[in-house]
Amino acid sequence: MNRLGTMVMPFTGVYLTQSRGLSVAAAGLVMGVFGVGSLLSQLVAGVLADRIGRRATLSGGMLATAACMLALGYSTSLPAILASMFALGLVIDVYRPASSALVADLVSAEERPRAYGLLFWAINLGYSVGMTAGGWLAGLGFVWLFWIDAVSSVVFAVLVWRAVPETRPESRQATGGFGVVLRDRVMVGFTLVALGNALVYSQTMTMLPVAMTSVVKLSPHEFGLAMALNGILIVVVQPLVSGWLGRRDPARTFALGLAVMGVGFALTAYVSSVLGLAVTIAIWTAGEIVTAGIPGAIVAALAPAELRGRYSGLFGFAWSLSAVLAPLLGGPLLELGSGALWFTIGGVGLASAAGMLLLGPAIRRR
Repeated sequence: MNRLGTMVMPFTGVYLTQSRGLSVAAAGLVMGVFGVGSLLSQLVAGVLADRIGRRATLSGGMLATAACMLALGYSTSLPAILASMFALGLVIDVYRPASSALVADLVSAEERPRAYGLLFWAINLGYSVGMTAGGWLAGLGFVWLFWIDAVSSVVFAVLVWRAVPETRPESRQATGGFGVVLRDRVMVGFTLVALGNALVYSQTMTMLPVAMTSVVKLSPHEFGLAMALNGILIVVVQPLVSGWLGRRDPARTFALGLAVMGVGFALTAYVSSVLGLAVTIAIWTAGEIVTAGIPGAIVAALAPAELRGRYSGLFGFAWSLSAVLAPLLGGPLLELGSGALWFTIGGVGLASAAGMLLLGPAIRRR
């Protein structure tokens, strides 16, 4: 339900540059501010998921997200947009640590890759519809996107509160912050690899929409239609291969997926049409399918039961940090040229794959 209404973030760059008239550099700054808020949210949300529970953290975060979505949709000045994006960053990803910890609470270690893969599949099932509808609605007016996203967030909150029981282990309560997590060198190393993965994938939300609409001159509808291929491929293919991939060595499988994603994004430098964009999307989506379910299962295996929220929060911190770095790095690189941006992103993907292979022996020992 939530991802059916997730229409704002993929079109944020287009909204800021076309509807609000911001420059590419200013749009990158606004999205960087969003990332700063998200950085703080992951650390706080990880502790909240362990202390007040998964259910309250999920529902509260989604209600706050709905309010911030509407505030952003009606902001017109740069200061108001910056403030709204910072607040949205604080609350929109609060669900990440709680949702990851909830799956780890409920599912055995052997079945976690499939379980996280199923969650990934459900997200993309909604995303494939939301992207197509979002591209069409953006042509009618961006305010529609904000209202639909807000309503879907409220529906998410109500469903969780009424239908999902609390799963936090009651027998062991961890106190303190992230010190114990940061002393886990394997987890810290894996978080660095996850940061590389996130920097690559974050371009789909930051610079890819801007590059395709401003440089290649695709319409928002054309871009949304092409991006829907990502969700469609995942919905069709991922359930067929998730069980088999879940039985492979996680480090090597994750490295393979990272490498394929890096190649796919590097090829974006040659895109000049909707068809070319669709081909590159198909390539990096194949890498995304390979990696689905594996990171969450690794984090769950490394985390003690009473610290699952915090470990998931550190993992989410990598993705939030990428929301800061991706537009701040991607904006200047795009101004240098498409090649500068996409070859750099491809290199980051390949470097992350190499790092995962180096970390593999330590993960296998654990």
